[in-house]
Amino acid sequence: MENDKHSRFVGRLALFFVLLLVCLENEILAQDPQFSQFYAAPLYLNPAFAGSTGQNRVGLNYRNQWPSIDANFTTVSAYADFYLEDYNSGVGVLINSDREGLLGLQSISVAFQYSYDLQLTKKLSFRPGFQAAVYNRSLNFSKLTFGDQFDAATGEVVNPTSVDGLSTGQSVFFPDISFGGMLFTKNYWVGGTVSHITQPNQSLVGENSPLPQKISAHAGYKFFLKPGTMKTNNYSVRQERSIAPTAQYRQQGLWSQMDVGMYVTLEPIILGTWYRGIPFKTVNGISNNESIVMLVGITKRGKTDVLNIGYSYDYTLSQLGSASGGAHEISIVYSWSTRDPRKPPKDKLRIPCPEF
Repeated sequence: MENDKHSRFVGRLALFFVLLLVCLENEILAQDPQFSQFYAAPLYLNPAFAGSTGQNRVGLNYRNQWPSIDANFTTVSAYADFYLEDYNSGVGVLINSDREGLLGLQSISVAFQYSYDLQLTKKLSFRPGFQAAVYNRSLNFSKLTFGDQFDAATGEVVNPTSVDGLSTGQSVFFPDISFGGMLFTKNYWVGGTVSHITQPNQSLVGENSPLPQKISAHAGYKFFLKPGTMKTNNYSVRQERSIAPTAQYRQQGLWSQMDVGMYVTLEPIILGTWYRGIPFKTVNGISNNESIVMLVGITKRGKTDVLNIGYSYDYTLSQLGSASGGAHEISIVYSWSTRDPRKPPKDKLRIPCPEF
């Protein structure tokens, strides 16, 4: 009897420390999900992208990171944005779901965005953007196994671990605010986002565990080559030929990361490759080399609509190695125009960044 009490005490103590570690990990090493095809997830990258195409747009992103191990991450993002020509504005809605496979730690968010197109000069524009969101985070305690669940003789699980008094902390809601902006010409763009402005409390067990602010910056330059032309029925569609070196940097808490690479657009095919990591920065004495990303995409243009489908693979360079399965990512983006063709379009710039 005494041994049973001792086992239950040890199990509950272990549970407490695991939950404490979860909170500490969230506070110290917390990291928002990331997409390798970050320009195919424009509203997730920066709220200033809402309505940036001058058309209506819907998109879906799916990422499966480290599929060969139990602690894999699955992220799904869906969005829609609309251009309000009469108001030089864009509005958007973004839904994200991120799940860790081992413990079932899950985060779901719904965000609403607004951006405004401010043309500073004939060749230079600025788009500020704002996002208001609500998050729900939860943890599946049923996947946790502790000492008081095992039979000492057989090693089999015979008792459920009690989480009395902690069940109300399995799920938490909190609001969130982010700002972003884009400065661009017809050839280059420079943008940045500050997410989690208020650093909301994300704790699952009632303690104070603020979600660290994330600061990100992205930039690039597009070299346009002689375009191609595709004839379809009674009209011709211009096909882009370009080379675009790009870079993205992210800092959240103690975690930082950089993507540096290049896109080659030969419509209808888009190819890309980039390096993710900061090799001169070490984490616990380990060099910050994460992955090499390779992308292939296809673009199908109609008279007023565009369909983009992309696939990318992250080849892992870290100590997890190729045995982790790397990361697979798929994006589908469709945009279309609803404007009156009889109405002359406004003479305005478009952000020239890639679409994958």
